[in-house]
Amino acid sequence: MRRAISVLALIGVLLASFGEPISAQTPSESALYAVAYVDVMPSARGAMAGAFRQYRDASRSEEGAGRFELLEQVGRPGHFVVLEAWRDQKAAEAHAAAAPATGYQSALQPIRLSGYDQRPYKPLTVAPIRPGGVGQTVHIVAHVDIGGGGAGLTTATGLLTQLAEASRKEQGNLRFDVLQHATRANHFTVVESWQSMAALDAHSAAMHTRQYRETIQPMTGSPLDERVYLAVE
Repeated sequence: MRRAISVLALIGVLLASFGEPISAQTPSESALYAVAYVDVMPSARGAMAGAFRQYRDASRSEEGAGRFELLEQVGRPGHFVVLEAWRDQKAAEAHAAAAPATGYQSALQPIRLSGYDQRPYKPLTVAPIRPGGVGQTVHIVAHVDIGGGGAGLTTATGLLTQLAEASRKEQGNLRFDVLQHATRANHFTVVESWQSMAALDAHSAAMHTRQYRETIQPMTGSPLDERVYLAVE
């Protein structure tokens, strides 16, 4: 786990949330979430943020649009995660072919150091996001890969759901969403938001978190990948 916070990564901490959040209600099985990863030149961080803002503002009026968020990894300037939520697959596909999305990709082309790696997800367990209040919100994006399927996958989905439900009750928790890959059912992305690093540290030390990690570790196909981010407006 990466917890070192650099001075550069502390810049820009407001959450970019626009449109009618799909997670403001109990999500339907048709809801689609997109998680994208992209590295840009550190000197182009401002250009990345500007391109995202333009893309977000143009896309939020599209039919079926939900939430758009840009997160930058703590301690790794220029490494971004883009989170999106759409009403369904049809809305997401129409968006991908529309001018805001194609213009956004064109704007990133000269500054990217990696491909724009976007993956589709469905909600396993998603709840409304709480306001941040006092403090500096930190975000976690974690990956959980379960080896094989069958009973082990069923057990893992139960463990992830229980962890989310318990974690949402913790002081300082603002969000705890578990997304399941739309085509690879054994891959999950966990998106968390905490009011402060202190709240995140308390969560990591909580009994239910430790029990979850001890229980799920033998089922995983790769080490836990859990990284800390700050939101970029």
